[in-house]
This record gives sequence, structure tokens and C-alpha cells, in this order.
Amino acid sequence: MRRPSVWWRGKSTPAKVEAYTRWSFHFFGVVEVTAIGLPAFRHVEGRFPLWLFLPLCGHAVLCGVTASRALDWHRGIRDQPVRLLVTLGVVSGLLGAAAVGLARRGSDDALSAAVSLHVGMLAFGAGTIALGIRDRQRVLAVVAGFAAGAGGVAFVLGLAGPAALGTAFAVLLGGGFLAFTSIFSVWLLDAVFELDAARETRTRLAVAEERLRFGRDLHDVVGRNLAVIALKSELAVQLARRERPEAVDQMTEVQRIAHETQREVREVVRGYREADLGAELAGAQGVLTAAGVDCTVSGSATGLPPAVQSALGWVVREATTNVLRHGDARRCRVALEPMGDHVVLTVENDGAERPGDASSGAPAGGQVRGPGGSGLAGLRERLAAVAGTLEAGPVDGDLFRVVAEVPLPPSAPAPSPSPRLPVPAP
Repeated sequence: MRRPSVWWRGKSTPAKVEAYTRWSFHFFGVVEVTAIGLPAFRHVEGRFPLWLFLPLCGHAVLCGVTASRALDWHRGIRDQPVRLLVTLGVVSGLLGAAAVGLARRGSDDALSAAVSLHVGMLAFGAGTIALGIRDRQRVLAVVAGFAAGAGGVAFVLGLAGPAALGTAFAVLLGGGFLAFTSIFSVWLLDAVFELDAARETRTRLAVAEERLRFGRDLHDVVGRNLAVIALKSELAVQLARRERPEAVDQMTEVQRIAHETQREVREVVRGYREADLGAELAGAQGVLTAAGVDCTVSGSATGLPPAVQSALGWVVREATTNVLRHGDARRCRVALEPMGDHVVLTVENDGAERPGDASSGAPAGGQVRGPGGSGLAGLRERLAAVAGTLEAGPVDGDLFRVVAEVPLPPSAPAPSPSPRLPVPAP
């Protein structure tokens, strides 16, 4: 059985908000029973408190079930629980009226406890019904109707006018507050899911934009040369049909352009696959900050050889991707520090899974996935090309740390430390 902390960390942020919202409304049932039912045992003697307490418990359970079904409806899991909402409204009115009617034959303490139960049931019933209604005007109508009904029933059952009016006002105040709480909770839950969906959409758009950029680069390089090759090939065909010796020169030119195109395509691909460390550090801070992670980046890539920057840039890129994909990080620290004839890159984040945890589908220990899905091996191969090393693993509880160390060539100056990189403007 998983520990509660492991179960909680395994949930995404929207799932955590949804779980918090659901358990909050289930807790409302506990509040209803303890705040209304338990005082009846203290102030009223005999069996009458038991006859009040048992229906109140049943009403609290019905409110909890209705709240759960209404939240399922808001999340698109179930249809709108219309019958359950109507049942809750009818049961709230009948139980409250029955309690007041029975208490009229008892003592003043019994009547006071029954009126409290009457008000509480109608207020909690109205607040729970508001969860299953999207139209704000209908919510107001439900709360006003419950308040008017509470006052009317109390007056018909023998309560004095001021007492009946006070009952109606109490239901209006309590039911309105709970209805507002329900509406605000649903709005907050929907906003969190919409923001999460927007973040995923933005990630897909970023990938699509990068693909379009790469496609435009290839089109600019290959398109023009292919057009020239097509024209010269057509000219060579026409010259060959006329047995002109210039056809050989045209085909030689076509061969030269084809080789030049191959060279330019390789340069485009090479530039696309190389990672610029300065851009990766700034991009990591911008992406993680936009994702709600408190990210600090220190150090500067100025002065590092291009090969070292490319290798460390891949480490930053893949470690950032790991922070976004796995775990539930709230803080991340990226530090580039010169240490004598070495430069050390450290990426550390919280919210990582411990080895052996099965709370989610994420790799154990927050495993870094490198290019092509090769994970740590792929990053170590890139660092090995510059005589670098890589260490990664969980440290100090839920922290996960990636440390890349690369020696600097004798002629390369050590990079000057920088306190923090600015967040790029959106």
C-alpha cells in the first residue's frame, strides 16, 4: 500500500486541485453533523436528539454523494445529476419541516434544536445543489426559494412571525454563502484544468513552430538549388538531343550544385542539432517559470569553447524536459560554475520520484531521457566527446540532481560567473 505522501506526489497539479475540492465538499458533511447534530445531544434530553441526529447524518451523506456526482458532471465524466438534485431538495425540505413539526410538541430546547436542524439542512442542501447548476440566476433562484420555503414552513408550523422571518434570513445567508463557495470552487477547478490544457497546447505549438523553422531552412537551402538543377537538366537534355557538346558542361554544373546542396543540408542539420548553452540556460528559465516552477539560473557561458557549450547545452535541454515531464517540481536550480580547469553544470529540482516508487509512470528517480530516448547514456556519449562526465540521481529526500563536469582546454579562459540570468520576455 502506497504512503499518502507518495500518492499525493504522484498526482498532477490539476488532479491535486480536484482531489482537494472533492474532499472539501465531503468535509462539509462532517461540518453539518458536528455543528448541528451534536449540540442537540447536549441541550435536549431523552430520545428526541437521536431522532434528529440520524436524519441529519443521512442528509449529510446525500449531500456528499450529490456533490461528487455534480463535480463528475463538471469534469465531463457523468451527465448532469438532475434527479439527484431534485431528490436532495425535496429531502432537505421534508426532513427540516418534519423536525420542526415534531418539536412543536416538546420543550423549547427541542424546538430550538429542530429549527437549527431545519435551517442547516436547507442551507447545506441549497449550497450543494448549486454545484449541479451552471446558470447563476438559477442558483440565486434556488437559494431564494429555499429561504422563502423555510420561512413559510416555519410560520405554518406555528412559529411566530419574527422567528419565521429569522429562519428565512438564516437560510438565505447560510445557503448563499455555501452556494458562492460551490460556484467559486468549480470556477477555480475549471480554470486550473484550462491552464494545464493551455500549457500543453503551448508546448505542442512550440514543437510545431520549431518544425516549421527547420522546414523553412531546408526549403531555403534545397528549393532554390533544386530549381536550378531542374532548369540545367532540362537545358542539358535539349543540348544532348541536338548533339551539342555544351550538354556535358551543363551536367557537370548540375553535379556541382547537387554536391553543394548536400553540403548545405548537412550544415543546416548540424546547426539544428547543436545546442547553444547560453540560449539553453535562458530558455530553461523561461520555460520552467512559465510552467509554474520557481527556477533560478546562475553562471555564464561566455568564453566556453563551442564543443563544450554544445555538450552542456544538451544536458540543460534534457534535464529541463525531465523536470517538466516527470515528478511535480516546485523549485529548480541551474548553476554553471568554473572550478579551476573544469566547468561544472548542476541541475537540481525537487518533486522527483524515489527509486522503486510506483506512484506514476515516470522513470524511477527522475531519470533523464536524452536524445533519441537513450537517456543518460546519450548524454554521457556527448560529454565523452569533450572528456566530460555525468552524474545523476536522487539526493536529500525528493531532490534530484544532475551534475555534468567538463575539463577546459588549456587555451580556453574560465567562464566568468554571473549571479542570475534574466527571464526572457514572453
